[in-house]
Amino acid sequence: MEKATVPSIHMEKLLFTTEETLPENYFSYKDNLIGSLLAIFGHLIISIGLNLQKYSHVRLAGSKDPRSYFKTKIWWLGLLLMILGEIAVFSSYAFAPLSLIVPLSAVSLIASSIIGIIFIKEKWKPKEFLRRYILSFIGCGLAVVGTYLLITFGPNSHEKMTGENIVKHLVSWPFLLYMLMEILAFCFLLYYYKQKNANYLLILLTLVALLGSTTVITVKALAGMIIVSIQGTMQLGYPIFYIMFVCMVATAVAQASFLAQASQLYDSALIASVNYIMSTAFAISAGAVFYIDFRNEDVLHLCMFALGCLIAFLGVFLITRNRKKAKAFEPYVAITSMPGVINMHDNGSTIQPEFGSSFSYGALQSNDSLSEIYTPATLPVVSEEASPGQAYKVLEHNKSE
Repeated sequence: MEKATVPSIHMEKLLFTTEETLPENYFSYKDNLIGSLLAIFGHLIISIGLNLQKYSHVRLAGSKDPRSYFKTKIWWLGLLLMILGEIAVFSSYAFAPLSLIVPLSAVSLIASSIIGIIFIKEKWKPKEFLRRYILSFIGCGLAVVGTYLLITFGPNSHEKMTGENIVKHLVSWPFLLYMLMEILAFCFLLYYYKQKNANYLLILLTLVALLGSTTVITVKALAGMIIVSIQGTMQLGYPIFYIMFVCMVATAVAQASFLAQASQLYDSALIASVNYIMSTAFAISAGAVFYIDFRNEDVLHLCMFALGCLIAFLGVFLITRNRKKAKAFEPYVAITSMPGVINMHDNGSTIQPEFGSSFSYGALQSNDSLSEIYTPATLPVVSEEASPGQAYKVLEHNKSE
C-alpha cells in the first residue's frame, strides 16, 4: 500500500505545481495579446475616422454644398471613430508593456495607405504603378511582418500600476539620470531652433520625440492606475495621478505645436515616416528605463524584437516614400491661361471662361478693368504709294487675332 501511495503523492504534487506556475505565464501573455489587439483595433479605427473626415472635406470641396464640414454627418462619424480609437489605444497601455504598444502605431499608416487607395480612390498614372503601388504594398507587407515579430518577441514584464510603484520608478536613479539627459538635450535643441533659426526637420522631430517619450510614460501610468481602480483598489487619491495627467496634457499640446510647425516647412509624408521612427525609438528607450520592460528577457527575444522594429521602420518608410507630393502654388499667371491669347499650343478649346469686371487666379486678384487691359492698340498706317489726301482706315484688332 505504501508503494502504491508514493506515486500518487508525486502526481498530486506535479499537478499542483503545474497549476500554480502555468497560469502566471499564461495570463502575462494573455495580457500582452489583449493590449496588442486593443492597440491594433484603436489605430485601425483612428485611420478610418481620419479618412472619413478627409472624404467629407473632399466631397464638400467638389460640390456646391454651402454647408461647413462640421455640419456633415460623415465628419462627425469620423470624429466619433477617432475618439473610440483613442480610448482603445489608451486602454491598451494598461495591459501590455509600453515598448510593445508604441511600435504598433504603424498599423495606422498601413490602414491609411490601403484606405487611401480603395476608399478615397486616389488615382495614379499607369506608368507610376511600379513606383507607387508595388513599393507601397511591399512596405505594408514589411510593416505587417515587423508587427508580428514585435508581438511575438515583445517584452513580457507586467506590474500593477499602483501609486507606490509609479513613485518608486519616478525617483529611481536610472530614470532621474535619463530625464536629466532628456532635459539637457531638449533645452539645447530648443535654443538652436529658437535663437539660431535652425529649422531642420531632425531638430523639430527630435523635440517631438523627446516630448513623446514623456507622454507615453504618463499615459501608461494613468491607464494602469485607472484599471487598478476599476478592479477595486482605488488609486485616484494619489497626487501622482494628477501630476501625470498634467504632464500628459502639457507634453501632448507641445508635440502638436512642433508638428504643426514642421508641417508648414516639410512634406507630410516625410514627417510621418521620420516621426514614427524617432518617436518609437525614444519611447522604447523610455519604457526600458522607467518601467524596466526588458528585465529577464534573453538575447534571442531582444534581437528578434529589434529586428521587428527595423522591419517595421523600413515598411513605414516605403509606405510614405512614394506618396504624391502636393504642388506648391506658383504666384504668376501663365500666358497660356490668359483668355483671348492664341499661341502655338492652342487647340481651339477654351481654357478659362470670359471674365467680368475683375478676374482672379488662385490667390491673385485684380480689380483692373478688362476693357483697359484688352483695349486694342490703334496703329497709324503710312504708305508711300498713297496720295496725301486719301484717308486711311485704321484696322481694329479683336481678341481672336
